[in-house]
Amino acid sequence: MMSETRQIRTFEELEARRQTVRARMSDKVRIQVGLGTCGRAAGAGKTYDVFAESVIRHDLEADVIQVGCMGECAFEPMVEVIGTDGTSTIYCKVTKAVAEEIVTHH
Repeated sequence: MMSETRQIRTFEELEARRQTVRARMSDKVRIQVGLGTCGRAAGAGKTYDVFAESVIRHDLEADVIQVGCMGECAFEPMVEVIGTDGTSTIYCKVTKAVAEEIVTHH
């Protein structure tokens, strides 16, 4: 059975949807690594591994997530860190050293 998709028509409906989605998200920080074709070609696989290993090594409350294209091929590997309050920070050209610094200081 297919679920119905309801269009959002007002700002209030959009805000209500945003709050619903936010409530379903975990209380952890989310680290999203762009692993689309251009990200992979730029070394994002290694970047993902660094974040995954660092989160475990530092015993952090964070989820490391693979996402697709982030839309700016020239700046790959790209990483988005989403805080528990919903704030978002995007990092570009994330090397292993930069990934370690993000985990340590963000």
